Amino acid sequence: MTDLARLPVTLREGAVRFAVRVQPRSSRAGLDGLRGDALRVRVHAAPVDGAANAAVIEVISAALGVARRDVRIVNGEASRNKLVEVVGLDVGEVHARLGAAAPAVRRP
Repeated sequence: MTDLARLPVTLREGAVRFAVRVQPRSSRAGLDGLRGDALRVRVHAAPVDGAANAAVIEVISAALGVARRDVRIVNGEASRNKLVEVVGLDVGEVHARLGAAAPAVRRP
């Protein structure tokens, strides 16, 4: 069981929601496990003019295999801590796809 299986995901009005913690200006982009109860997402973009938010949507949509239009930030657009909503998936699919998309996180 990967640590991403512990990500709290809620179903609300036909969409799933989960918390994200963003690491902008990262040397690599992608998912990086959990930080508390939030999915850690690393992006290259700086948090200027919505660039980091767009990059977060891109990383999450690629990891879940959905279109970018199906992913949106519903809370925390000006914060590292965000609430993300994904249309078209259920809770089990999110856990399965995140588990398959995330590489094993190596800790020193």
